[in-house]
Amino acid sequence: MPQASDDLYKAAPPGDGRSTNPLILKLESLATLADEDRAVLEQISANPQVIEPGIDLISVGDKPDGVYLIMDGIACRYTLRANGARQIMAYLIPGDYCDLDVALLARMDHSIGTLATCKVVRIDLATILELLRHHPGIAHALRLATLVDEATLREWVVNLGRRSAPERIAHLMCELLLRLRAAGHAADEGYPLPITPNDLADTTGLTTVHVNRTLADLQRQGLIAMSGGYLRILDRARLEALAEFRPEYLHLGGRVAA
Repeated sequence: MPQASDDLYKAAPPGDGRSTNPLILKLESLATLADEDRAVLEQISANPQVIEPGIDLISVGDKPDGVYLIMDGIACRYTLRANGARQIMAYLIPGDYCDLDVALLARMDHSIGTLATCKVVRIDLATILELLRHHPGIAHALRLATLVDEATLREWVVNLGRRSAPERIAHLMCELLLRLRAAGHAADEGYPLPITPNDLADTTGLTTVHVNRTLADLQRQGLIAMSGGYLRILDRARLEALAEFRPEYLHLGGRVAA
């Protein structure tokens, strides 16, 4: 199996050395930004609000009124069945935002909620339109990020439909390492993962019991260690091999000029 390039696992530099803003780091992992672009992004992502775990930022059926940007913590897209069963369809980590084209929707078809304490900025729709119309470098980077989100969703479909329980969880752990590194929120081979086994179950389509058994087995094999909401990958090569993880869908191999 082709192995991921080690360059993808190096800690992402903070843009031009002047910012540790996760939105800027994420977008600069995909495209080149000018100093003016960085300044605008710093401005619109300032003054985040702290949101406790288990809070919906926006719920299914709501009229969208802005774009939510995660600056710290972890949130998710999810839907509920009539019996209360939850399916998590995406993780939103620092630097991620929700639905640039949300103004086109009359009502939300899914909910976005926090899984852990988050720092969140709500960006109004007028500001988003201003960015897209008058800042082509930012618009280009945001479009690339949207394409990566779509590619990630496709990979999650494969995860749910064609991978075993250990493969599903291993693949998710490998993916999060790269995504969090790009946002400056992972160091070495570890990162914060402040979610519950129930959250993982609702993500991977497994029962909580099955998730706990799988996590224990991955730890017994010396692949991972989990403690206090922190995940350490002890043997990345073996974890990638187990998951058949190929990181190309994240498109983090190099910047693209606008």
